[in-house]
Amino acid sequence: MTAIRTLAGLSAGASLLALAPSVAAQDHSHHHPAQTVPAETARLEHDDRAASSSVSHVGHDMPMTSPYGSWPITRDASGTSWQPDLGEHGGIHATAGDWIVMSHAALNLVYDTQSGPRGGDKTFVSGMLMTSARREFADGSKVNLRAMLSPDPLMGKNGYPLLLAAGETADGVSPLVDRQHPHDFFMELSASYSRQLSDKDSVYAYVGLPGEPAFGPPAFMHRMSTMDSPEAPITHHWLDSTHIVFGVTTLGWAHDRFKIETSAFKGREPDEERWGIDSPRLDSWSVRASWNPAPEWAAQLSYADVSAPEQLEPDEDERKWSASVIHTRRLAAEGWWSSTAAWGRKTNDHGESKDGWLLETAVHPNDRWTVFGRAERIETDELVPGLNGGHGPLYTVSKASLGLVRDWRIAPRLRLGLGGLYAFNQVPGPLEPLYGGDPDGAMVFARLKIE
Repeated sequence: MTAIRTLAGLSAGASLLALAPSVAAQDHSHHHPAQTVPAETARLEHDDRAASSSVSHVGHDMPMTSPYGSWPITRDASGTSWQPDLGEHGGIHATAGDWIVMSHAALNLVYDTQSGPRGGDKTFVSGMLMTSARREFADGSKVNLRAMLSPDPLMGKNGYPLLLAAGETADGVSPLVDRQHPHDFFMELSASYSRQLSDKDSVYAYVGLPGEPAFGPPAFMHRMSTMDSPEAPITHHWLDSTHIVFGVTTLGWAHDRFKIETSAFKGREPDEERWGIDSPRLDSWSVRASWNPAPEWAAQLSYADVSAPEQLEPDEDERKWSASVIHTRRLAAEGWWSSTAAWGRKTNDHGESKDGWLLETAVHPNDRWTVFGRAERIETDELVPGLNGGHGPLYTVSKASLGLVRDWRIAPRLRLGLGGLYAFNQVPGPLEPLYGGDPDGAMVFARLKIE
């Protein structure tokens, strides 16, 4: 295992070093909607006029559309999910023969402190390195390959302290409580194929091992409203815990600003062995409808029937609902403001439902500063074990956090940031003796972005 960790760490480090020379040498991408391209605007019949990125390819500036259809690539988020057309889609672009390659990376060095008897302190590294390669054919079809790696396993199997969070396991025996689990080293290894049916219609297929099925809003580390925060939401297992599943197939149809898609996937969440790839299985399914009524808005409604998601409860299935709305607007000086409101529900085999609510926002007025905040409320029975080691009483708990980060651009596509956040947790009376009242938490972090 030590050798595997060393090799994985060297591999991720080598990938980042490989990106570094390109940071100063290339500037083919845009984090904001690119200059208006009249032909593309007319073809898409969009009012936004600025929702597509461009990439230099064979000496020409070509409008950059999604690998899944004719909409602007700025609409794409994690997996096959949508964000507003005015969202960011940063990356370093290059060409290799008939392929367009895009890469970006984000690494956080975080010091985390959580107060009270159930808290703790830890310094850890988190983040991701993502690379995709796409090829377009004369008939309008597209193939896209994507890989996303994470240094999270380096923090250890029990993750980092995060009050009120629960889910998954560090040892295959006990659940993680008041801790956020690490994500797997392989966050995504996927391939997709799409074909244009008309100017407004396209169909696509997506497969991943691992990958992300059609459920929920974009995963939290890809949402503009929270991607600058190193702290995972406690609503993660209500809204987007399926963003890493070992085995997923998705079929989708998109018409202009509307999309419907369905997935078959493995319901079991990743096990505690975070460096490898779990055996695939397609035992669960989901369906998601997405609608972007205007360039500033993205909405989705989704349902999933999940088989045995928890390793420690192999006989317990779940039905999940999710609904979300994302709003993003552009500010002067290449700034933006993005907000997400989301609701999720988990219902077990006994008909017991638990809801989670989230509201988050981030303001990036210029290239230097970002301010972000989040408020959450969940109904959970995982904070106190039951008499037989299972789930205990149901409690409603809340959390609010506020933070900021200051960035310095040290190369054309390289930014260094320093930031911090403060979080306040609220627990009901019966839990106050266990948590020492209403505990709080804080993080300070340094961040490196290549984009």
